[in-house]
Amino acid sequence: MSVAIPPKGQGPLAKREARLAWSLLLPTITIVSLVVILPLLSIFWISFKPIGLADLRPPAPVLRESLRGSGDQMRIEYRLRNSSQDVEITDVTIRDAWPEGLIVTGDLPAGCVLDGREFTCDLGTLEPGYNERLSVPVMLADGVDQDAAEDAAEGTEPEVRGEADSILTNSEFTLDNFARVFDGDEFWTVMWVTLFYTVVGTIGALLFGLFAALLLNKSFRGQGILRGLYLFPYVAPVIAVAFTWVNLFDPFSGSANALLLQMGVTNEAINFFGQRPLALIMVTVFEIWRYFPLSFLFILARMQSIDTDMYEAADMDGASPFQKFWYLSLPMLLGILSVLFLLRFIWTFNKFDDIFLLTGGNAGTRTLTVNVYEQAFAISNIGAGAAVAVIIFGCLLAFSFFFFRFISREEGL
Repeated sequence: MSVAIPPKGQGPLAKREARLAWSLLLPTITIVSLVVILPLLSIFWISFKPIGLADLRPPAPVLRESLRGSGDQMRIEYRLRNSSQDVEITDVTIRDAWPEGLIVTGDLPAGCVLDGREFTCDLGTLEPGYNERLSVPVMLADGVDQDAAEDAAEGTEPEVRGEADSILTNSEFTLDNFARVFDGDEFWTVMWVTLFYTVVGTIGALLFGLFAALLLNKSFRGQGILRGLYLFPYVAPVIAVAFTWVNLFDPFSGSANALLLQMGVTNEAINFFGQRPLALIMVTVFEIWRYFPLSFLFILARMQSIDTDMYEAADMDGASPFQKFWYLSLPMLLGILSVLFLLRFIWTFNKFDDIFLLTGGNAGTRTLTVNVYEQAFAISNIGAGAAVAVIIFGCLLAFSFFFFRFISREEGL
């Protein structure tokens, strides 16, 4: 009699364990998904809206109350305005509780009613850019102090309501943001700068990290101190090291220019961060210098986990150091190098602070991330800035698909 044995991982116990694992992970997955997906969806939404920086605050009626004048010329004044210059506000109403001791001596504004101390106004629609004053002539009752009345009038906040169409939530969409981004040759120049900065910076950081790991893979006196010095560019505050580089290569007072002039390498000061294409080369070198320690740490950890018996056998066969690296070390490092290339490419493509601190995006160093800042805040076009952010997302999505599509499974990815 034969008994059918279910395949591994498909039995009742395995299924219960899988359900339990997913139920434990579900809260974390949900939270992470909300944190990632909701901002991403909002960026996509804004990229198709004709929205500027001022439109982030929806149109609303703005009201200020004050008690002005004295004696027979006293009045309660409401200054009402429409916060938007483009959108009207409908069904505007005012509700306010007046302080005691005020007596109305004239006509109320149109649409306003006073019921005891309850003052209400139904003003209907406020046109775009509306800015008017509503005055109610009043006088103080006997025995009422004017200063106390002013404090009571200005100490209470009147309630004002209105309805307006918000550009963030309405059904108006446009492709003008993307047309603005792709218009002319500027976008492709920015894209080329971004790719150069990302590819050269990523490969350079990996190569320098690999070289540093090869140097420190052997034990020697002072190895720990040297490793600590290698980590300095990565752990130092970016604003501090960027400021140091800017001052070091300053064309007027920088030490680098002074040294080059004294050595006779150049006859005049070089503006390292202010002229094309040197500025782009300098920010790329800064990227390599600052982030090669991360590659160094991962590569060194992987190299120290490689079995030394292979190297001893290669020494006995008379292999040269290059042959040992090419045929033994490099195949073992392909997996970690691939992961580092993927991570460093994504991080460098999204890098903003380094370039902004060094050049501000000037002298041919404007990348897509700097372009997001300039579109959204420098010229107050939030929609165009969001459109550039969507383009960045699309580029990274395409790169990730290409990367995982053509990387072999043998590399562990």
